[in-house]
Amino acid sequence: MQHTSKLPHVGTTIFSVMSALANKHQAINLSQGFPNFKSDAKLKSLVTKAMESGYNQYAPMPGNIDLRARIANKFDLLYNSSYHPETEITITAGATQAIFTIISAFVKQEDEVLIFKPAYDCYEPAITLQGAKTISIQLNAPKYAIDWNAVKAKITNKTKMIIINTPQNPSGSIFSKTDMLQLQELTKNTNIIVLSDEVYEHIIFDGEKHQSACLFPDLKARSFITASFGKTFHNTGWKIGYCCAPKTLMTEFRKVHQFNVFSVNHPMQKALADYLQEPSHYLEISQFYQEKRDLFLSLITNSRFTFNKAKGTYFQVLDFSKITQENDVDFAKRLTIENRLASIPLSVFNDNNKDDKVLRFCFAKTNDTLKKAAEIINKI
Repeated sequence: MQHTSKLPHVGTTIFSVMSALANKHQAINLSQGFPNFKSDAKLKSLVTKAMESGYNQYAPMPGNIDLRARIANKFDLLYNSSYHPETEITITAGATQAIFTIISAFVKQEDEVLIFKPAYDCYEPAITLQGAKTISIQLNAPKYAIDWNAVKAKITNKTKMIIINTPQNPSGSIFSKTDMLQLQELTKNTNIIVLSDEVYEHIIFDGEKHQSACLFPDLKARSFITASFGKTFHNTGWKIGYCCAPKTLMTEFRKVHQFNVFSVNHPMQKALADYLQEPSHYLEISQFYQEKRDLFLSLITNSRFTFNKAKGTYFQVLDFSKITQENDVDFAKRLTIENRLASIPLSVFNDNNKDDKVLRFCFAKTNDTLKKAAEIINKI
């Protein structure tokens, strides 16, 4: 049987490759972005309670209404911005599903979608599957700052969407208020949709404020915001997220959502709704991860790696140019095999595999794991 692949250049993701290599060589896995500590026992008990209370059948297609109401309350509390729980919030099977559905609902053949690289690897394949063209804007290490004149030059009458990610995976950088105002100005009086991937909104450091798209009126009017409970509450395997958008955009989103997912895990939705009644559960996350970032960096200060502190996410980029000039993919693999420490090379997320000699390390790990990883790093 012969067929033509719709994604001929897509293979196994680097996350799967590096995690498999870590397992094979019994390496400490700081590559794939998942915590190796337990999520809150209270949250898990609320799932059991929801099951025992009968929340075991299909949830409403847009999601459990109590959970949507809690999300609306969170936006009011954090951003003084409102989304209607009935018409402007939808619960999804993780943020990746939300992103894929947004792109599928709006992007057509020959449209152009702007993304910033290094970019999380789910964006471009979703664009390609719609027959559209990815227009990438390369950001450079170590600051990953945006040249908005370069962005303006890439916008054409074919530009359908711009995808942003703040705090940004894999670089750990964030969009400033100035960045968001520039984006708002560039898209004003256009039909461009903004997809704002904000899955790390609660993991931002050093007193910085998360610049959500909903804080900027014209941006909010044209934007989807995607978010992840898995990233926030240390349970990535639950695959529950959500998206918010004005009613006119969300109506189109749900037309696609109802046929590729319909609804997601009901007892977990109910548990999250109850858990979100206490805002402290998400308000304290930034401090929790800042302590882990600071511990990790303090332990490797005297290593041959160099770094700028991550401003958000639970990823830290380390520059290895003082150690070796080999390709970052080769070095990451050698580090896993010979030193038993797994990381992610950033070139795989760049235009033309641009190699800045940096690796991404996940610090969403127990302190003991971070200490063991630092011992390895300091010997390299």
